[in-house]
Amino acid sequence: MKPKILTTLATYDRQQFTADLIAGVTVAMIALPLSLAIAIASGAGPEKGLITAIVAGFLISALGGSRVQIGGPTGAFIVVVFGVIAEHGYDGLVLATFMAGIIMLIAGYLKAGNLVAYVPEPVINGFTIGIGIIIATSQLKDLFGLNTAQVPAEFIAKVETLWAARGTTSGVALGIGVATMVLIVVLRRLAPRFPGLIVAVGVTSALVALSALPVDTIFSRFGTLPSSLPMPALPDFSMTRVVELLPSAFVIAFLAGIESLLSAMVADRMIDGHHRPNAEILAQGFANIGSALFTGLPATGAIARTATNVRAGGKTPVAGMVHALTILLVMLLAAPLAGYLAMPALAGLLILTAWNMTEPHRWRSYMQARPSDRLLLLLTLVLTVFADLTVAIGVGVAVGLALRLRAQGRKEDWTPRDR
Repeated sequence: MKPKILTTLATYDRQQFTADLIAGVTVAMIALPLSLAIAIASGAGPEKGLITAIVAGFLISALGGSRVQIGGPTGAFIVVVFGVIAEHGYDGLVLATFMAGIIMLIAGYLKAGNLVAYVPEPVINGFTIGIGIIIATSQLKDLFGLNTAQVPAEFIAKVETLWAARGTTSGVALGIGVATMVLIVVLRRLAPRFPGLIVAVGVTSALVALSALPVDTIFSRFGTLPSSLPMPALPDFSMTRVVELLPSAFVIAFLAGIESLLSAMVADRMIDGHHRPNAEILAQGFANIGSALFTGLPATGAIARTATNVRAGGKTPVAGMVHALTILLVMLLAAPLAGYLAMPALAGLLILTAWNMTEPHRWRSYMQARPSDRLLLLLTLVLTVFADLTVAIGVGVAVGLALRLRAQGRKEDWTPRDR
């Protein structure tokens, strides 16, 4: 359970620091607009995304079991966070995040990190695709510039509300959103190592500001962003509140564990390394407690940002710490500039993120999988979209276990996920 940074610093040199510095700054430029967009989509203020990327991102790298893991707010949490805030308020989310951190600390000390690998892959695939669908749907209001009141959280009601408001579509907002998505895709293909996200969102947002286009921005909707971190404080505790939020805390802890270890596994293959799963779970625990103390969002390892870190030349956990400190520097020195970012541009960014989350290149292999795996994936997907993530995960794991027991004694063995 020893953090990777203690191993890597033993042979650390100037060349590694230079590589980590460049990679950390590069990842920060990608994480910055993503953190803002994820926080807004979650029903929180945009500054909460920055706080999470700074505090949790630093702790995940400093204490984690991977050499190159980058942590922060991720799209997978949007659905959970939105639901907790809607039902229990933002203070309820902070307490649930704090409790999730404690749960992950216990899991790490009990060396439960290895058990996550045995969660059936179809369950992971199903709720990941389901989350992608929900995220994309939640961004249609801003992408089309629809003039409607609060959009319901429930999927069918949300679609009905958006369809009813279709007559208020803004061609300018849609043009900005689509232009942002096109720019992101083009820059990603022409210069994969270039921080195209911040450039694409920045260019279209600058067009909105300079041309005074009638498009919502972060400033017009949320006001000026704070230029410093809040003072840390313990969340308000009461036994009733703790019991009430325990299911949400377990879902947050489960999701954080799954996504962080999945991200670490992807990183291992990219660098031909080996992460320490229990150290990673402990780091996620400390990071979520830290994020909650600063009123941030739940955090976990981020697969796309971790892969970007590796491609940008990141060598050690120092790169992740530089990424967090760079975002802090931007917050201290340039927070007002973030207010100019256009909401349709951030919506386009999140819709692309949701598309990538669903891993469309793997859909054919899902359809060619054995019937039990297809059933499990479809069941989890449908429950994620039309029920909620807690039900989807619980039913998915239970049905997966039943299918595994049923398959015992046959030639076909149940294999844990490996991707």
